[in-house]
This record gives sequence, C-alpha cells and structure tokens, in this order.
Amino acid sequence: MIMEEAQRGLILVSQHASALEVYEGVESVLLLCKDTSVPRDPTLVWTRHDLGLPVVHQRSLTGDELTDQNQRYRRRTSMKTDSLQTGDFSLTLRNPIISDSGTYTCTITAFGNERTLTAVELQVKVSHQVFTLEVYEGAESVLLPCHIPFVSGPTTGVWSRYDLNPPTVHQRQQEEDELTDQNQRYRDRTSMKTDALQTGDFSLTLRKPHIFDSSNYTCTIRVTGEEPRLTDVHLQVKEPYTFPAEASVILAVLAVAAIVGLGVYLWKLFYRVPQVEVDSGVDSVQLPCKTTLHLPEDAKVEWKDSNFEKVHVYKNGSDRPEEQHQVYRDRTKMNEDLLKTGDLSLTLKYPTEREAGKYTCTVYSRERKILLKKRVELQFRVPQVEVVTEVKSIQLPCKTTIHLPRDTKVEWVKSSKKVHVYQNGSDWPEDQDQSYRGRTELRRNLLKTGDLSLTLKYPTDWDTDTYTCTTYNNRKKILIKKEVVLKVKVPQVEVDSGVESVQLPFNTTLHLPEDAKVEWMDKYDTKVHVYENGSDQPEEQDDKYKNRTKMKRNLLEPGDLSLTLKYPTDGDNSTYTCTAYSREGNVLMEKQVELKVRVPQVEVDSGVESVQLPFNTTLHLPEDAKVEWMDYNRKVHLYKNGSDQPEEQHQVYRDRTKMNEDLLKTGDLSLTLKYPTDEDNRTYTCTVYSREGNILLKRKVELKVRVCQLKVEEGAESVQLPCKTTENLPEDVRVEWERIEPKPLIMVHQYENGSDQPEEQHQVYRDRTKMNEDLLKTGDLSLTLKHPTERDSGEYRCDVVRNEWIIRRKTVQLTVKGRVQVQDQTGDIRNRSSSIDPTPLMADQSV
Repeated sequence: MIMEEAQRGLILVSQHASALEVYEGVESVLLLCKDTSVPRDPTLVWTRHDLGLPVVHQRSLTGDELTDQNQRYRRRTSMKTDSLQTGDFSLTLRNPIISDSGTYTCTITAFGNERTLTAVELQVKVSHQVFTLEVYEGAESVLLPCHIPFVSGPTTGVWSRYDLNPPTVHQRQQEEDELTDQNQRYRDRTSMKTDALQTGDFSLTLRKPHIFDSSNYTCTIRVTGEEPRLTDVHLQVKEPYTFPAEASVILAVLAVAAIVGLGVYLWKLFYRVPQVEVDSGVDSVQLPCKTTLHLPEDAKVEWKDSNFEKVHVYKNGSDRPEEQHQVYRDRTKMNEDLLKTGDLSLTLKYPTEREAGKYTCTVYSRERKILLKKRVELQFRVPQVEVVTEVKSIQLPCKTTIHLPRDTKVEWVKSSKKVHVYQNGSDWPEDQDQSYRGRTELRRNLLKTGDLSLTLKYPTDWDTDTYTCTTYNNRKKILIKKEVVLKVKVPQVEVDSGVESVQLPFNTTLHLPEDAKVEWMDKYDTKVHVYENGSDQPEEQDDKYKNRTKMKRNLLEPGDLSLTLKYPTDGDNSTYTCTAYSREGNVLMEKQVELKVRVPQVEVDSGVESVQLPFNTTLHLPEDAKVEWMDYNRKVHLYKNGSDQPEEQHQVYRDRTKMNEDLLKTGDLSLTLKYPTDEDNRTYTCTVYSREGNILLKRKVELKVRVCQLKVEEGAESVQLPCKTTENLPEDVRVEWERIEPKPLIMVHQYENGSDQPEEQHQVYRDRTKMNEDLLKTGDLSLTLKHPTERDSGEYRCDVVRNEWIIRRKTVQLTVKGRVQVQDQTGDIRNRSSSIDPTPLMADQSV
C-alpha cells in the first residue's frame, strides 16, 4: 500500500500542464516534454483525447510508430531521433492551423506501467497582419497581399474599404467571384487568383490605381466553423513626379551611380533594424522609438512583439492594459506626454531571453491610417559558466541591486525542474527535484546582499542546461528573472598504454536508495559494469570487460561511484556513461567520462641496426608469468617458463628479436627488433599472463620506420640501394629486387640457388645491377645500380622469399636528378642539374 501511494505521488509530481499560444502561419511550434527518468524499453505517445483517433505521434526505441496516427497530423509531426536516450520528448508540429487547438498529452509507457509527463494546452490564433503599400498613379496595377496557410473547409474571401458605401471592393465565394455588392468605382478593375481556395492566396490585384484609391483595405477570410482571418493593407497612391527637361540629361549622365547609390540607400533604409543588446537578468530595458513628426492628440500607439502579441497600447490619452497580452501586464511603461515630445520609447521590466526578437512601434490616426512605423530588435547576452574539468562545485551567478522584501521567494529552475527553493527565510529541500538534493546551496543573508547566486556541487555533463533564477513577492508577482547557461564538459582521463589500471571518476553527494542500480556503459551501449541488489553483477558484463572492472564498497552512500578499469589499451578509448536508476527504472543521476589511452610511438630511420619497443612496469610479476609480443595477428616474441620460445615466433621475426635478462624481476619487458624496415610499421602489443591465463598487464607500442630516401645526379658511376638484415639466411631463399612505382612492376634483379638470375631481369636493367658476394651469410642484400638515369627514379622493393612466403621486405625511394644542356653567352654547351620529374619507364621501353 505504501509503495502504491508513493507511485501515485510520483505520477502526480511528474505531470506538468502548460499553455502555448501561436499564430497561424508560423512554420512550426514545439510542444515541450522533458524528463530525466527514462525507463528501459519505453514507448512515448503524444495524444489529443478530443479526437476520435487520439494518437498524434508515437515513438519507441525502434523509431516512429505512426500506424494509429490521426491523419490530420500526417507528415506534420516529428521528434528528435535520440529522444528516448536524452529524455527530450518534445514534439514539433509543423504548419499549425486553427483546428490544431487543443490539449496535447505526453505519456511514457514501459513494462505495462503508464506515466503522464505533461499536458500542453495549444491555442492557434488568427493573425491580424498589417501592410503598407505605396504606388504612383499611372502604374499598370498594384497587388494587395492576403494569405491563409491552409483552407480546411468552405471559404469566402472579401476585400472591403469601410470609408465607402457599399464597402465591398471584391468578393470571392467557392469557385467564382461574387460582385453583386461591389462598389462601382472598382468595377472591372479588381481580380483574384482563380485557385485562391486551393493555394490560400487571396491577394487582390487593383488595376490602374488612382489618387482616390488611397485608403485602408481589409481582407476578411471566413472558413466555416472558424474565426475569420483579417489582413489590413494601407494603400497610398502618390502623384507622379514630373522632371524638368534639363534634368533628364543629368540623370542620363549619373544613371549608373544613381542606381548603385539608391540600392545601397534603400537597403539600409528598409532592412537595417536598430538593435538593443542587454545582459540576461537586467531589471529593465528601453526599446527606443522617437519621431519629430507632429502627432495628433487622438493618435493610437501600439507596440507588438515578433509574434504579433500586443506588448503595450496607448489610446485616447492613456494606457490600455486590458489590451495587453497577459505576459506583459505590469511590466511595460511609456513616457508622459509622449505624443507631444515624440518619444514613444517603451520600457520593458524584467526581460527574459525568450522575449528576444523584433518589436514594432506603430502609430495610427483616428481613421486607422498608419502615421509611423518603426522596429527595434532586442538581443540578450546570457552569461555562460563553463567547467573544463571535474570540480567539486560551480557557482551560477545571480545578483541584483533592487530591494527585496523579507517574504521574497527565490526559485532556481532547470527545464521545469526545481533546482533550489528559498522561501520564508529558509531553504525548502522537499520542493527540490531529487537529483539536486544535497547538491545546492545559497548564500547567507541573500535578500539583504542581493546575491542570489547558486552553488552546485559535483556538476556533471548531465547538468548542462539553462538555469533560471526567479524571485516573487507574496502576491506571486515576478520581481527578478535571470538566466545562466551552464556547460559542463565531459571530463577526460588520459593515460599511457601499459598502466596497470585507470579510474573513471564519479563523485556525488546524492544519497542513493538501497535498491538503486548503478550501470556503467561505453559509447556502443556495451555493459561495462553493473551493480544491483547490493552487489556486482558480473554475469551482465560484456566479455570484453570481465575481470577488468571494480567499484568501491558502500558505493550507494554519498560519495564515490568511480569505476576502476584494469589493463587499459587504446581499444578501450570511449566515452563511458555511469547511470544510477531507481527501482522503477527512473534515472536518478548520470555522468559521462571520456577515456583516452595514449599509444606511445617509436620512430626511426630505415637502416638502423635495431630499435627498442619500450615497456617498463613496477608491478611484481610471478616467476611463471608468460610475456607475449604480438603484431596484428602474428607472434613477434614469446617468453615462457623462464626462457624465449623462438619456435613459436612467426618466421618474419626469427633471429630479429631480443628481450632483456631477468625481465620478470626488473620489470623491463622492452623488445629489441633488429634491422627494422618500413614493412615493420605496425602496432605491437605486449601482454603478460598469469599461469592460469589471466591478463596481468597489457601495453601497445606503435612503430614507424621511415622509408629510405636516396638522391643521386644523373651521370654518377653507380648508386647503392641499401638492404641489410640478419646473418646466415637459409640457403633456399630467393632475393628479389623490383621496381614497384611507377607502374607496371618491373623485375630489377633476382638471386636464387646461390647465383644471380639475369634471365628473370627486365631488359632495361641487364648488365646494370650487382649484389654482394656471400649475401645470405652476411645479410647484406644491397643492390648496386650502375649508370643511373632520370628514368630510373621510382620506388624499389627488396623481398626475401622462402617457400613463397615473404620473410623480409624493405622499400627504397630513389630519385635521379636529370641534367639539361644550356648554352652560355659564349656559345659553349655546359650541363646543369635538373629537378624535372622523371619520365616513367614502361615495361616495353629500353634505354
């Protein structure tokens, strides 16, 4: 019974209702729904229960499930692809229309349990647009704009001019014009598009506009069962200006400059909007609007925001708060005698980032004629707090100079979650979201000092968000509202390959319940470590991490959820996520840590006698330990039972590797590789195993051997392509020198069965190559190339082949600089070195 009561309480707490208003014609609207308690295998459903088919959108881990979706929302809804991982279940509804108004419910279901997260009351309002047009008398026509986003039923469009009798300018009903009541002055001069009811474009074309056509025109669109849409167009038809005859000459001369200058002037005039930029949390901001124009006493001043909501209205000599949108009530102020002074600036108190945008100040005459129209853009600088590495605490600033009464309530909120509440002189932890309990703190005497800054302990990347600090008086009126953006970067842990272990840190002050579950996952959603029911659960681990992870005892007590990972290698490079779940599967805490295991690099020139791959450890190794060096899949060196095991080496590494004596005692497990070549460019892994086969230690080393580069000038007697390896090569090997670039591949020299094989050479190299005597005994496989020419430039490769297996390989890059003849001032011919790119020698070419 107690558990059932607790569950019912949780459901009630997690339900949030919000109201949302938008104007028809906006591109989209976002219905917010966020929750950090994401259960396993969830299904998220948005519904509208006043419809016969209530499903608006449904999503599970496999993607959208729209089989039962109400068809009126087809192709108009979407959610983020990672919504069920991040907990952001918000719904985007595109092209909202009047009939979309209703209550939308966001519900999550898992394992048969259903939980309502939020309900959004959406109201799609009719927009009332106002346009001003100017045209010169004598123009062929003028277009008066009027649009509706969607036509959902029988529709009538009427253009009217209410200073005339009859007022009808043009009317369209269903599929044809209805001009019975048309004012005769517009006879045969108006038209609308024939497909207006399909496209929603009810714009009016007025032909041959006259001076007496200047007035206010209203477009009224009536859809059966819906509120009418209105658009006002103020049309001013101006007398054409007549230039003197001599002016045409001046205009002809200055035509180009005038066009450019006029274009720049008009662009600045019509498109430049003055900007006001303020810090988030200021007590007030002034939106400027001034004019030298004489304004009549009965003028009306109206401020609107970018959503066409009325911010402030001044009419008949006084403010009209009843016409304001409720969001702006008690928050706006205009100067006294504004019509006399011409200062129509608006003061907006406690502005928030959500109110950023363009504001329009419009002055109307008594006859609704627009006398003045100005716009100003409000921008906010929201302070950002960024934590580069893990810290014990971070402070979110919020300060004010205004006097705060003793009964002031201070509330810090993040994404509708209460982070900290201060009321009646003390903190209210019972009102906090549980993920912040024990982690937040406010300063003493905050109402006296005005320092309302919040200290957040042990911040994690999960805390990254926008935080809002709001103060209320005892009548719930907002006194201050400030926003702060917190960005907590994922901490990085960086170690060298070969360390015994690495710790992925996670410290917290949150007290977890005894039945909590703690789960570490890598970026591939592979289970790294699981703690549940008071103990580790190794059977749930992926095999890759078995016997390699460890967590501290009593981890559910406030403190340490850190994970120790043994024998890390670059294969463990990943972003690891630690999540703490309640018994019901709700997320209590979450943190990410990025692990980067550095692989040391050793770089040498080709031709060195040996290179050492380093690996030193202070770990005490047992006498029966086994040490194994591997490349990708071949054994490079094996030490077992107190001695090397050359018979288990791959033949490529025979007689080429060496390890130190007493390596298990000294801890120096470094490998010496003799005569390295570019063919040895690999990542090598050293693994130490116990007698039972358990990994005690593991390290990787990357070897990079630079390709041998030779340069010689054409005309040299010879050049030697070096290749040296271990002595006493088997007598049955074959040594091949080939030119592999430029293609095609060409045999340069071959040695087999104790002698050269000139018949295998390409004819270009006949009688031009030579190798040393006793090359298999000495291991010196270098090739001498006589009389090198520019065409010999290219990439050469020496292969030692046994039983058709390549056991040694080396590459040499040869560049032969050609010589060109130039004639000096005396007419003598002399040679000069040239760095011209060599011409490739094809297989069928000869010298």
